[in-house]
Amino acid sequence: MPTRTARTAWNGTLEKGSGQVELSSSKVGTYDVSFPKRAADDAGGTTSPEELIAAAHSSCYAMQFSALLAEAGGTPENLEVVADVSLGPDSAGGFKLTGITLKVTGEVGGLDADTFAEVAQKAKETCPVSKALTGVEITLEASLDS
Repeated sequence: MPTRTARTAWNGTLEKGSGQVELSSSKVGTYDVSFPKRAADDAGGTTSPEELIAAAHSSCYAMQFSALLAEAGGTPENLEVVADVSLGPDSAGGFKLTGITLKVTGEVGGLDADTFAEVAQKAKETCPVSKALTGVEITLEASLDS
């Protein structure tokens, strides 16, 4: 399996500095990052580690869920996965990820709502990004569209 790479160039202090994160493997873009905007409600056109983790988690989860739905006899028509990643103070000092909420809705033929929910939970537990983030509480909201 391949290794993927991202690179960040940072200038200045945490409070006054800024940087750019480059998605090196895919070459799809370079994005601005800054701590003040990371900690603000409005990101102001910059990304953050939390948003990048949310992107990684939502896409990984969608892939894992679609595979498990097919294994369970379902036919995934479409899935929408939203990952909300929260940053907050760490009682030991600094900051930490305080929680992740995965919200999934989908149209899946051949499965009832209970099976959809069971498979959604299994996908949360077995998605590689979920496994990597075991130090963060991950909650799940799953809804089968009819």
